[in-house]
Amino acid sequence: MNRNDTVREVAERLSIAEIIGEYVSLKRSGSNFLGLCPFHGEKTPSFNVNPAREIFHCFGCGAGGDIFSFVMKIEGISFPEALRKLAARAGVAIEDRPLTDAEKQLKTERDQQRAIMLLTAQHYRETLTRQPEGAVARSYLQEREVDPETAAAYGLGYAPERRDTLIQLLRAKGLPLEQAEQLGIIRRGDRGWYDLLHHRLIFPIRDKQGQPIGFAGRVLDNSLPKYINSPESPLYRKSSVLFGVDLALRDIRQSGTAIIVEGYFDHLALYRAGIRNALATCGTALTDGHISLLKKHAQRVCLLFDGDNAGRKATVRAMELCLEQALPVYVINLPQGEDPDSLLQKHGVEAFNQRVAAAKPAFEQFLHWLLAKTPADSIDQRVRLMDEIIPRFQRIKDPVERDLYQKEICRLLGVDLQAFRRRLAGQRDQQQPVAQRQTATKPVTQTIARDSTQETMLGLLAAYPEARLEIRTLDLQQLFDQQHLPLAQAILAAGEGEHDGPLWPEVLARLEQEQQKELVARLLIQDQHLAGIDWRAALRQCLKRQKQGETRGLKQIALRLATLPEDSEEYQELLKTADQLRNQKSAL
Repeated sequence: MNRNDTVREVAERLSIAEIIGEYVSLKRSGSNFLGLCPFHGEKTPSFNVNPAREIFHCFGCGAGGDIFSFVMKIEGISFPEALRKLAARAGVAIEDRPLTDAEKQLKTERDQQRAIMLLTAQHYRETLTRQPEGAVARSYLQEREVDPETAAAYGLGYAPERRDTLIQLLRAKGLPLEQAEQLGIIRRGDRGWYDLLHHRLIFPIRDKQGQPIGFAGRVLDNSLPKYINSPESPLYRKSSVLFGVDLALRDIRQSGTAIIVEGYFDHLALYRAGIRNALATCGTALTDGHISLLKKHAQRVCLLFDGDNAGRKATVRAMELCLEQALPVYVINLPQGEDPDSLLQKHGVEAFNQRVAAAKPAFEQFLHWLLAKTPADSIDQRVRLMDEIIPRFQRIKDPVERDLYQKEICRLLGVDLQAFRRRLAGQRDQQQPVAQRQTATKPVTQTIARDSTQETMLGLLAAYPEARLEIRTLDLQQLFDQQHLPLAQAILAAGEGEHDGPLWPEVLARLEQEQQKELVARLLIQDQHLAGIDWRAALRQCLKRQKQGETRGLKQIALRLATLPEDSEEYQELLKTADQLRNQKSAL
């Protein structure tokens, strides 16, 4: 079986919506699925997945491609690695093959990046444990009662006060500083290169396999900022990584419960006490990607955030995400003024475990906090409370749970069940789009005006078998420029699938550049405006526009030729260009 056959079989066996749905919370939107993009921060969903064509595209950051592109990007791996990963999932045997030049380059870059991160982690660890300048951090850990065994399990380190120790080490090892800059561990300023972290205790952020992908640096006093975290990089995506995942997965699977804390030292306190099913956020709020990761391994989530307003807001937001993905979510309540470390020191592990066992369902805790803040003692307050509760209530998936909570909400607010349901229906109606997208046939001129001529012709190739037959008879090199020609060739070269359409995984497999895959994905996601049009008229208008463009080009060349001496080099070059345009025009 050759590579194209393997790619096709894997793509046919797996659902792109199901695979991406493990990382992103997706909702049906017409023929597509819609969600928040895992590759950039956004509040309004712009990430689209088309299950029929097995592609995805984000209109916010431009990321796009097929199921292999997604896994490569989200996991930070090469195409062969993504193919092997998905083939194992699909039960497809694959044969090793030589890497393409592009794959070799990507693998080299990834190997260098991982080598840089491993060397950096070893450098920080070595400085903490063996170097004289690490004494200040060793004293700090002793004051915090962090024993050497715990520090070793986390790979804790120390970034020296000097700002060039990492720079010097990378240079000595012959590793490219530009790669380290992409990873966010060094920076370049007006005075040259410098280390991002200095005079800080280092917490390595590791992936599920225990490989360092980022770092968090904590000050050793009360200065601000308390923490500096690695920025996102080709290896580190904050939306899909939780701190301590490599230490916790086995215990999470065994217990069925994942405890989520906010701070690195909160996590460390639990680990030191033998509580190994905990994870921490890496200086960011929980995301859909985090919940998808948790859902793979945990049957329920227990949130243990600070009891202040910021902690409560973070708890409510995390609750919303868990409810959206139907992952049971609870809140652990600690005594006023206590944190995990202080509770464990004063009362021991058994007291903490009792708190976990007594954790309240997060939605119930939310209602308690809300009513404590805003009593339901007037009609106005009751209406406000309903409007605060309903958006969260709508995220509850289980019908029995919804029914029970409806009754409990009405009891707490002192409102009639039917009144609550009417308010619920009213908010649901407001969330519906004002006008549905029209599917009527659009004028060809309106369609062409929306896109470039070449992109419209690619859209026609994708949507209409007759257009493919027609365009095959034309000279593709005259029709398409260097950017769009490989895309047209890939579409025409790919096999035909159901409904006489190209096999899109095969189309994308023929394209080596990620930019080309992203362009194809964008065109296929947003080609609804081509549905139902007169493709012949559209193609004629595209060809007409190309002729008009060439005519304008010939006129501009003629005006320039009139001002140049005939023996000049520019004159001769312009004559050649004019001949090429005339030949293209006659070919069309």
